[in-house]
Amino acid sequence: MEDRRPKLGAAAVVAVVRHPSLWFTAVRQVFRLAPNGWWRRPPFLPRPDARYLRFRLETQYGDAMHATEPRDLVTYLAWCRSYQRDLRRRRSRA
Repeated sequence: MEDRRPKLGAAAVVAVVRHPSLWFTAVRQVFRLAPNGWWRRPPFLPRPDARYLRFRLETQYGDAMHATEPRDLVTYLAWCRSYQRDLRRRRSRA
């Protein structure tokens, strides 16, 4: 089970592609969730740790191997973008 990776799903990727305002946020989150030194280990891609993904999917859907729902991914990325904007505003006021 340790090496099994949850599936993102083509529908989830298409959902993000349909929201250009979230593209930068999506790329930023990929790199934020990638483990340190990801470029030193095959497959040399900034993929989030499989254990972390399974944990997040288990807490959200009750199934660690549940494919990410497209609407949930878009909502998550919109929240990330909003949170970053709020942080920048707070910092500029301080």
